[in-house]
Amino acid sequence: MPTKQGSMMDLHLEYVKIKAHYEGDMLITDLDAAMTYVSLCEEVRTMCSLPRHQPITLKWIDDEGDPCTISSQMELEEAFRLYSRNRNSGLLLHVFPSIPERPGMPCPGEDTHGILNRSLCLCLWRIRHDKVEA
Repeated sequence: MPTKQGSMMDLHLEYVKIKAHYEGDMLITDLDAAMTYVSLCEEVRTMCSLPRHQPITLKWIDDEGDPCTISSQMELEEAFRLYSRNRNSGLLLHVFPSIPERPGMPCPGEDTHGILNRSLCLCLWRIRHDKVEA
């Protein structure tokens, strides 16, 4: 977990490549690594043409293939910290224009199999790509 001493300032990143997956589209941008969670949500709403007050849920896939929700500054910093280990492909965010009924539940309309299948393809591509570079 990030601490005050282990914040984004210690990662030596200026920008984080974000790949936002929303309704079948992949929207790509570079965002300031010191961005706040609130600013990230505003930027994602703009990228996805969502109304300003639309509730959204942001999820990314960790190294083990598990979907992880970003719902706070601390979770955002953890996602950026893990991204900094492997910058070559960008941080893949899945954007949902809703919130789950309860914590830990999928969002309305969330296709967890689709998320996991896309993430599995991405992980397999990374494995193949890493072998080619080795």
